[in-house]
Amino acid sequence: MRDRISSSSRVDADEGTSELECLPYSVQHNDEGVCLLIRMGPYRILLDCGLGDISSLVRELKKLARQRNSSQPVDLVLISHAHPDHARGLLALHQAFPQLAIYASEVTSKLLSLNWLDKDPQEIPQFCQALPLRSPVEFHEGLVAELFPAGHLPGAVAIMLTYTTSQRSYKLLYTGDFFLSNSRLVEGLRLEELRGLELDALIIEGTYGTSRHTHRRNQENQLAERIYRAISDRSSVILPTPALGLGQELLMLLRSHHHFTGRDLDIWVDGAVAKGCDAYLELLPHLPPSVQNFARHQPLFWDERVRPRVRRLQAEHRPHIGKTPCIVLTDSTADFSQYCQPETGPWLILLPEKIDIKVKKKYLAPTTIEGYLLAQHSDGPGTTQLIHNLRPQHVVFVHGSPAYLADLTSLEELQNRYHLHSPAAGILVELPIGDTFIQPAAPETNYEGELTESDSIITISLPDTITADPRWRQFADTGLIEARWQGEELVLRGLSQRELLNQNSDRYILTDVDCCGNCRHQRGQRCWNPNSPLYNFKVTLEGYCPAYERLMENE
Repeated sequence: MRDRISSSSRVDADEGTSELECLPYSVQHNDEGVCLLIRMGPYRILLDCGLGDISSLVRELKKLARQRNSSQPVDLVLISHAHPDHARGLLALHQAFPQLAIYASEVTSKLLSLNWLDKDPQEIPQFCQALPLRSPVEFHEGLVAELFPAGHLPGAVAIMLTYTTSQRSYKLLYTGDFFLSNSRLVEGLRLEELRGLELDALIIEGTYGTSRHTHRRNQENQLAERIYRAISDRSSVILPTPALGLGQELLMLLRSHHHFTGRDLDIWVDGAVAKGCDAYLELLPHLPPSVQNFARHQPLFWDERVRPRVRRLQAEHRPHIGKTPCIVLTDSTADFSQYCQPETGPWLILLPEKIDIKVKKKYLAPTTIEGYLLAQHSDGPGTTQLIHNLRPQHVVFVHGSPAYLADLTSLEELQNRYHLHSPAAGILVELPIGDTFIQPAAPETNYEGELTESDSIITISLPDTITADPRWRQFADTGLIEARWQGEELVLRGLSQRELLNQNSDRYILTDVDCCGNCRHQRGQRCWNPNSPLYNFKVTLEGYCPAYERLMENE
């Protein structure tokens, strides 16, 4: 039986050609966050509020309230999860409209306060009401919402909205951020729960565009291997992360991976990441059974008894950090100079993909900076898999760079089956159901060129239109590329300045030592020798394996 939530009187339907519309106030994957306004018949629903500055949003909502002749601009607000780019504007929104009904899952309602750590917790009102999972709730006559776990972060949900008229029902699903794979602390989105929903519209994130990733466990093993080699080489490691999600995943990986279990090693947790860990401990009954079982035998995070030791970084510890190899998890906004002090290190700073983290070119201690992938969103194949399982009439892509979203809307397998939309902020998207719809032409993503082969060099020429893509600047940053075979296709990759600096600084220092830095099979800091146990892994240039072969001068 559906729950029923009391509501204000139903407003009259606005004039329009469709019962479904989506007006994105913000859609991109950057500092502006995600915020969408949905119209279903006479109702207005705000999905997420990740804006850092909501002044323009408040103006638009006040205008909408006047148009509706109502004190409230929307009928309700639904939040997909507690990450800042989806929720940080909520407190200001509540202050602007104190009577506005805001809902989220129970776990999300408890994590939201971590978006405002600069405020006294006692001053943050409990404005968010908790909704049950997998249970339809009727908010207004004919308007029902249901939440489904979406993976990605504890409490993250996909939001199913149903609006029923005397003629038919209209169904829309908003994924928020979703992840099909299981991670250490969150079970992945279950496709079987969503099959057969007969959706009219799907609003889906496109964070990774059409990129394809290796399996999550492979990503974890590669990262653990890199950290293990750094510690074995007497380096300390800094892992900057946001307060929620990735930091706690990394802690569980370090505590349970065979490279670290039982090792005499200190893992220090600093800043907001430590507060995120405390919040997770309050949510233990909501975490997967495997995590609850782990916590029955030893503490989930804070543990000075079992190796590796996990400790909160206090002021008295700071003078000693980095003098012996250790791991530091800290805020993505932290100044890493506080750790990379003289007489410490060397340090390895590992930066996660898709998170903008500022680093200095030089620190007072020897420092190497590298990136890694530990995905928390589904890749391109995962995105298309979800779409094909749900089979909506309309697909609206949000939450991604314009180039990545264009890649998704250009996929022929989607173009042939669905009505695809990738709106910019402020552009209204009508979602007519059952009407004739002409799919707009896909943006051009293939570039025809020429290949010229001479005695000693091969030249590939491409049209200059490729430089209009915003990704070109990063690709052509140094003017150097790396090529590798992928089946029958040749894949080109631009080499970044950071990668060249890391390679070159070590390659020439280690010329007299047998190591990966001068091995003929090492390219792009990866091993390409099929006979090596490190094959296809990213390697430290000072590392070594039995399959080593020296790079000859003529190579």
